[in-house]
Amino acid sequence: MGKIIAVCGKLCGGKTYYSNRLREKGDAVLLSCDEILETVFHKDLGDRHDETVLDIKRYLLAKALEITAAGCDVILDWGFWKESERRSTAQFFKERDIVCEWHYIDIADDDHRRNIEERNKKVLEGKSPDYYVDDGLLEKFRNLFEVPQKDEIDVWHSFVRE
Repeated sequence: MGKIIAVCGKLCGGKTYYSNRLREKGDAVLLSCDEILETVFHKDLGDRHDETVLDIKRYLLAKALEITAAGCDVILDWGFWKESERRSTAQFFKERDIVCEWHYIDIADDDHRRNIEERNKKVLEGKSPDYYVDDGLLEKFRNLFEVPQKDEIDVWHSFVRE
């Protein structure tokens, strides 16, 4: 039986970079809401965005069950911004006797700001399919994010810019 590695962190906080490094180090399948949003929906959902993201998460949780049953680890890269989502996800896997290991990417404010600036520059240059993060969107995401408590997290990783 494989295990779940759930990666928690802020928008532009280094989650995908970290998740890809984990995937490269071992046999694991990376499941990402952003990947599906970009590939299938081209990030063009408008008012249906939040509803579609919930559907994607339900689908990926089901896939995670299949993959762990096949003996492979699964990395869930979708932020887990709210404590309630972290709690319900942990319970979902606990009820199925699947180990769920929580990793939090802790990023300093200056590094976070630089990550957003770099992302926005790539978006404007057409070098990234990501969406542009303006001040309004950033504030919205800041208000949504709930920093986890230490006892929620198994691996507390400090993001370090290379």
